[in-house]
Formats: sequence, structure tokens, C-alpha cells
Amino acid sequence: MDPRATGTADADRRAGRDRGRVTTTPPRRVDVVVVGAGQAGLSAAYHLRRAGLRAGDGSGVASEGAASGDGVPARVVDDATSGTGARAGAGAGTGTGTFVLLDDAPEPGGAWQHRWPSLTMQHTHAVHELPGMPLEGFDPQEPASAAVGRYFAAYEQRFALPVVRPVRVGAVRDAGQGLLSVETDRGRWLTRALVNATGTWQRPFWPSYPGQSGFAGQQLHTHDFRSASDFLGRHVVVVGGGTSAVQLLLQIADVTTTTWVTRTPPTFLPRAFDEEWGREVVARVDERTRAGLPPLSVVGVTGLPLTEEYQRGIDRGVLVPLPMFARIVPDGVRWDPRDVPPAPEHLRADVLLWATGFRAGLDHLAPLRLRGHGGGIVMDGTQVVADPRVQLVGYGPSASTIGANRAGREAVRNVRRLLAL
Repeated sequence: MDPRATGTADADRRAGRDRGRVTTTPPRRVDVVVVGAGQAGLSAAYHLRRAGLRAGDGSGVASEGAASGDGVPARVVDDATSGTGARAGAGAGTGTGTFVLLDDAPEPGGAWQHRWPSLTMQHTHAVHELPGMPLEGFDPQEPASAAVGRYFAAYEQRFALPVVRPVRVGAVRDAGQGLLSVETDRGRWLTRALVNATGTWQRPFWPSYPGQSGFAGQQLHTHDFRSASDFLGRHVVVVGGGTSAVQLLLQIADVTTTTWVTRTPPTFLPRAFDEEWGREVVARVDERTRAGLPPLSVVGVTGLPLTEEYQRGIDRGVLVPLPMFARIVPDGVRWDPRDVPPAPEHLRADVLLWATGFRAGLDHLAPLRLRGHGGGIVMDGTQVVADPRVQLVGYGPSASTIGANRAGREAVRNVRRLLAL
């Protein structure tokens, strides 16, 4: 059965239909809209507040009819610090202005809230703390989904960041007069600048292989994984060469048999993923986004850390991959006999687990026509070259948690320069 016809694919289609439904109430006006309240979005919101911009939940934004005749947005009421409103842009050059923070999740936590329960804090690559607030006091055995969700919620409260949630952004369009129209299922915002921090979680990538729709077993993506115990007594083929594939293999191998399949042989490196590593990642991925090429995954740039746990997995034979199979058959997978290194001609499989990563969730930006001939978006840091009103954080070089923090700061610096705030 081809999973793209059901499950996540159905959910994506439903989400797509939902994104198309926008209310007809008059638009609200702000200087900056931040879309996404994960690591990158919260970092951007923090730096907007530090720059003197005022946050609101949208309930106190003047309607289009109340705006000034020159098209300058009207100020959002800041629920945390003020009960009065004023025109946005009135303090141009003084750091004043307004912003609203939108998020499609029902509660704080970004993509972390969707992670499988067995992913505990001690097994995460690294959750870099948000600016201005240390990440401390968590139990290493606690699920990351709960610990990070609680941390993000506390962060929103501490820095008075009223997030409008859940709200689904359907499209961003040019509205003329230097404004962007952000269309959502809870109304429309007109803004002078957009900080997009939508991440990748809602865009799991499913490769296509011959025979995929005829597979008689179960197919699922990392996006839908919950527990290794779900596969008890079944042979699981894990496809993918990234961190998620390695982590899931080690868990599943404790309860049943597994086979690891990768398109590119993984590279294990005996080094820590530290601040220096983070800077190297940003620099190398930045080269591609500046050239307008689709960004590579973090692992595609850095390889995998050779931890003691991973070394034990290699020694056990769990983390020893086969080359990518040529086709899928009803009871498993088949290889091309010419493959080097050699692989079995046929392998029975009950489950295909696609740990094949995610793509940036940027469909709502399609009306702005930001993509270039290389298939990616030409970037200058966080700023989109084709439309400087748009900042992408959590994209390309800022896709890691440490990169997201830096990107939030850079995006706000660019916004302030653009809007003279």
C-alpha cells in the first residue's frame, strides 16, 4: 500500500483545504508578522521585543478602515504592557513598532511537541537554549516533547509573547503600497515585513520507488513514528542516513529485527557537535542558499557523531547499512545484482520506515514567487533577495536549534534596517 494515498498525505490535503479558508473580516495591520512559534520564531519575537517593538495577540489591532491614509499600519495593543494603541511607524528610527506572532500548533513546543515519547532529553542531538533564558532543571529521562514544550511555554510567559494559536496561514501575497497580505483561517494581516519560521515538520519527504504502491506491509514516515513496541515480531527496514534513522534503528533493534538501507553511505565522525561545529554547518549550508540551491540536511553537511552508543550499534551490526534497494515488492525489497557493495537479491520486510527527512514548509509563500532557477530561494543571510520584506529563519543554515537563535537576531536586525525602526 502506498502511504502517500492515506495517512499523512490525507492530513496534508485536509490541511491544504483548511489553508484555503480565510475569514472575510477586515484585515489587521502591523509592522511585522512572525509565522511560527518554534525555536526560530520565538528567537525572532524575543529580539523584536528587545528592539522595542510591541507584541499583541491581534485582538486590539485596528481594522483597515481605521488606518492612516498613507498606508502605514496601526499599532497592535500589547496585552502585556499597555492598554492603549498608537500608530505603528510613528516612532520610525526609535525602535518602536508592532508585531504579531502566529502559530499553527494548539500549544507551545514547536515541532518538539510531535516527537515520539521515547525520544528523551538525553537522546536529543542538542536543544539549544532560547536567548535570554537557560534550559535547565529537566530530567534527562523526560520525553523531549514534554520538556521542550514546558520550556517554550515558560519562555512565552516570561517575555510576554502572546502567541495567536492555533492559526493556519494559507497564503502570503503582495498587497501593494509596500505591504504583504498574510491570509489565515483566523483573518488577514497586512504587514510591512514577514519573518517566516514555519520549519519542516509538516512536510515529511516520501521518496518514490518502483513497486511502492504494491507493498503488502506497513509504510510510515518518521513523522508518524510513536513507539518501537509497535513493530514487535516484524522485520523493519529503515530507510535514510540521518540522525533520526540511527536513533530509531537503535530503539527498534531492541525489540525486533532490523535492516538499515541508505542511498549514501553514512559518515561517522569522532567529534562533538559543539558551537564550532554549529558555525561550520551554518557557513557550508549558507553557500548553497546564497546560490539559490535547495539547502542540504545538517547530516548531509556534517556527517554523524561517533558516540559511544552509536559505536555499540555498529559493533552489534545494527548500524551497518546496505545500499539502497532498486524496487519494492509485495513482501519486501529487491536490489540490483550489480550493486556495489553487494546486497542480497531479495529481503523480506513487514515494515518500511522512511526516515528520509523533511522539506521546508513554504507553500504559503508561493504567491510571492521567491524560488529561483536552481529550485531554491536565493538568500542573503536570512533575507530573501527577491523580496527583502521576507526573512526566512529556521531555513537552510538556520535549520538547527543553534542556527535558529542566530537567525532570529539577524532577521530582526534586517527588519529594523528595512523599516527604519
